[in-house]
Amino acid sequence: MLDAAAYRWLVNKTNPEYVNYISKIASVSLPFAQVLINRGIKTSDHLDAFLNPHIDRISDPFELPGIITAIDRIKEAKRQGERVLVHGDYDADGVTATAIMIEALGQMGIDVCYFIPDRISHGYGFGEAGIGKAKEIGANLIITVDCGITSFDAVSAASSLGIDVIITDHHEPIRAQSSELRVINEKRSEFLLPEAIAVINPKLLDKSLLITHNLSHLSGAGVAFKVALGLFENRIDYAYNLLDLAAIGTGADVVPVIGDNRIIIREGIKLIQSGERAGIRALKEVSGIRQDFFKTSFLYYILIPRMNAAGRMANATDVVKLLTTKSDIEAEELARWLNDLNSKRQEIEESVYNEALRMLNSVYNDRGAIVLASEGWHPGVIGIVASRIAEKYYRPAFVFTVKDGVAKGSARSIPAFDIHYGLTQCRDTLRRFGGHKQAAGLSLSSDDIDKFSEMISDIILNTLSEDDFVPALNIDAAVSIPDISIELINEIAKLEPFGYGNEEPLFGARGLEAINPRIVGNNHLKMHLRQNGRSIDTIGFDFGSLLQTVESGSLFDAAFLTIINEWDGGKFMQLNLRAIRPAAVNNQQ
Repeated sequence: MLDAAAYRWLVNKTNPEYVNYISKIASVSLPFAQVLINRGIKTSDHLDAFLNPHIDRISDPFELPGIITAIDRIKEAKRQGERVLVHGDYDADGVTATAIMIEALGQMGIDVCYFIPDRISHGYGFGEAGIGKAKEIGANLIITVDCGITSFDAVSAASSLGIDVIITDHHEPIRAQSSELRVINEKRSEFLLPEAIAVINPKLLDKSLLITHNLSHLSGAGVAFKVALGLFENRIDYAYNLLDLAAIGTGADVVPVIGDNRIIIREGIKLIQSGERAGIRALKEVSGIRQDFFKTSFLYYILIPRMNAAGRMANATDVVKLLTTKSDIEAEELARWLNDLNSKRQEIEESVYNEALRMLNSVYNDRGAIVLASEGWHPGVIGIVASRIAEKYYRPAFVFTVKDGVAKGSARSIPAFDIHYGLTQCRDTLRRFGGHKQAAGLSLSSDDIDKFSEMISDIILNTLSEDDFVPALNIDAAVSIPDISIELINEIAKLEPFGYGNEEPLFGARGLEAINPRIVGNNHLKMHLRQNGRSIDTIGFDFGSLLQTVESGSLFDAAFLTIINEWDGGKFMQLNLRAIRPAAVNNQQ
């Protein structure tokens, strides 16, 4: 339940004539027309492409910079009979990217092995451990997936040993200072890049393409899939079986579900539901998911947390084995192991979170950043803890675990602050950092924690306004109860798959009356909402504390999702509450 009083209620509004125009050319309802406008869909061509994300619309992998050079080197490895090492990462995006790459190379008949670093023993990214593995197995080529964009020393070390490196990654590259700008292929590069054979990263696309380009927001698994598609000469039928893996990686890394990502998740979920892969079948089984039914939310809340558990609590190498095994028996054993690890992760996470809250209550001074550190906190859960704290307090959060004088941390931000930019400004104080605009990893001397806290807080306070520290409840459209219909709900279903950047539409209505409000189940608020003589069934999960508010008889405003509830063999419309507040008759929001 959202604390409505702590949020700015922002309702998207567009010139009514334009909403009517979109409604007519798209033959959709007015509320849905507003939703489409909010998503930048303003022409018939845009509408068709968005509502019909068919696999044939997926963009050309050869638009990615560096991919031709990379594919040429991989084909040379095949001709020369060289062994190739795929170096992945320990999160769900990293292990799915690894599985994609080794399956693609295996289909080509290449001698391929893989390496997943251990979070505690090796740390994040391509480093000494990966080079050691390549030497051990006699690999002449290392291909990184979901890592490597800032691995300058590791690439140089591999090159000195005669081992070529191809980097495939999607994390933010380091921006060059004016004195560091270099000319690469007759173009001035604004980034500092490792001296690899090829660097494939959608963040290196031309700036003019980034806003609209289908490739610009790919996950690590999405980049790996593009390389696989390129290896198969853009023949989608050869790479289609990898889309279930790409969908999991795309969902795991919380990249916008637009462009190619939308196609990848939509097509991949079809494969996940059909149970083509033994490991995913087994993981669905231990998670209690029916084999004949799967929806997008299961990806985010059931499968991905279990796959991430291995990298957080143990070693994620066996997750790649789970994803690539052909044996149902092996898959069932590994799936049970992951399920147990996830339960253990939940217990440890809750313990660290509660300890962090106690520490926060005693030390936080509302200086802009929340920076917490302690010895003994499990490094596998500090990222989730940072995320929960950032969400609760709506401040960028940095959570460190300290050992032997080194603080290793995870950072999570709020929408208005680019955390990777902030860390770049602090890089002289940091030993290592990398990530995205909203999430990052970093390490520094434990002696520098207070200094870092002051630096990053100053950067945040100098960058953001006071409004940036107040969360916004973004409402797609203001509606009345009579506007809500089966037709509208069916229109909304066309926007699936939902996810970051394509959230399920949130509607708002003013001046509502509660009919027969009551508590059901585990503190859920059940009632009908009435307006203009029409009423509709409504549920507010964990809204039980607001029973007295709606029982008072006063009118109130509500923000909600519109859904079809299936119960006891029947189907009916229902509102799923997200927030309520006293009616704001004169409020223009």
